[in-house]
Amino acid sequence: MRQRQRDLFSAMGSMYAVVLFIEIQNALSVQSVVGIERMVSYRERGAGMYSAFPFAFGQAVIEIPYGLIQTIIYGVIVYSMVGFDWTLTKFFCYILFMYLTFLYFTFHGMMIVAITPNNTISVVVSSAFYPLWNVISGYLVPKTRIPIWWRWFYWVSPTSWSLYGLFSSQFGGLKDTLDSGETVDHFIKTYFGYRKDFLDVVVVVLVGFSVLFVFIFAFGIRQLNFQKR
Repeated sequence: MRQRQRDLFSAMGSMYAVVLFIEIQNALSVQSVVGIERMVSYRERGAGMYSAFPFAFGQAVIEIPYGLIQTIIYGVIVYSMVGFDWTLTKFFCYILFMYLTFLYFTFHGMMIVAITPNNTISVVVSSAFYPLWNVISGYLVPKTRIPIWWRWFYWVSPTSWSLYGLFSSQFGGLKDTLDSGETVDHFIKTYFGYRKDFLDVVVVVLVGFSVLFVFIFAFGIRQLNFQKR
């Protein structure tokens, strides 16, 4: 699946679809649950049972094994259907980047709940991010073709880092020749701006997004109280 440029675009499209559509659904579905749990936490904190940070920590930690199970089930099915190389390193990288993407989308949904008064507003606020993350993800408009004054937003958009990691880990460094006469590695460098030797940074940044969203979630739960008396 790497003889033509179209094959690479198809593979990129499959990654783009899961990052933007399945993960958004994942983020939206967790918001109603966390919204209900937040109201329970108000009551328990008022009774002196526990503080905000243990609640926020528990809400975040419970998503870690759940996200892993979700990723493995989805990853095994899709990886075999798309036709990626069945090597241990590439399969592990695919699972790793999908897992980190599942986590930060989930934590982003939780974060928005913590800083908004109700579930309706949290859905509206979180949905405002997704069109921008969609356009600047690197698929509809690759990084090399984004206007220079918008390039900064590419680097602060989590979805662009997810696609960078997923695509580079599968096709970076390949010397197969495409129908255009260039190698796969040269094509993804010149068209998408992806480099395989940048993957370590991508992992650190994706973990950083999750940590940031969890921190803001905990801070919002601790400092903001939308309970009506």
